[in-house]
Amino acid sequence: MIVKPELIKKLKGHFDLNIYETKVWLALLSKGISSAGEIAEISGVPRSRTYDVLESLEKRGFVIQKLGKPVKYIAVRPEVVIEKLKNNTNQEAEDRIKTLSNLKDTTEYKELNELHKTGVDPIKNHELSTSIKGRSNLYVQMRAVMESSERSVYLTSSAYELSSKLKMFKDTFAKLAKRNVNIKVMIGDDEDEAKKLSKKLGVEIRSRPIHARFVISDKTELIFTIKPNNVHEDFDYGVWINSPFFTNSLAYMFDLAWKN
Repeated sequence: MIVKPELIKKLKGHFDLNIYETKVWLALLSKGISSAGEIAEISGVPRSRTYDVLESLEKRGFVIQKLGKPVKYIAVRPEVVIEKLKNNTNQEAEDRIKTLSNLKDTTEYKELNELHKTGVDPIKNHELSTSIKGRSNLYVQMRAVMESSERSVYLTSSAYELSSKLKMFKDTFAKLAKRNVNIKVMIGDDEDEAKKLSKKLGVEIRSRPIHARFVISDKTELIFTIKPNNVHEDFDYGVWINSPFFTNSLAYMFDLAWKN
């Protein structure tokens, strides 16, 4: 059996197999049904390893052992294998999400927080200023900063950005509203867009000629982006600053724009 090395390499990655598993599965697919000896000869995998590889593939649903003697193996159709892997991946993801969701109730999580507090306390405010690369990382940090607010959240953005992450902002604003956190949102789009988004998000949104993206938490903590929102998400950059002196000044200007 002659199979291009590029195909073996790609299938190995797609199906999370090792080299021997990929070669044995391909050999069996080319024959449909074969004995371990035949598969070893076709695939080029040492016969002493073929039995272990077939057992591994059988457990993962790539092959089926045929009843009778001599023992032979049947290749499972690729589409069936793909569906099985998809179901397994979904189940693993759900289990992982459940595990992570329950972490906050564990003693390990409390210990992690204690370690973080111990490490953060000695750090000065200017040392907590850093850059954030990638739009997904920016959203994660923005959400964390907003949800940690106790008094106020000031946000400037665009209708496009708020709409693209509607669920995230809506959930976050709902949590803040329950804690009576003062939420003010401004967008650089027109009044109609502001009214539409205001209804969807459940907070007051005002239209102002300010084309910027930043969030201010309690007038002490700030995240602002240095790129427009039409760049590729991998090249989106932001700066996270924990400086009451600087952030309070920007919050003052935000208040002026909000009132005018």
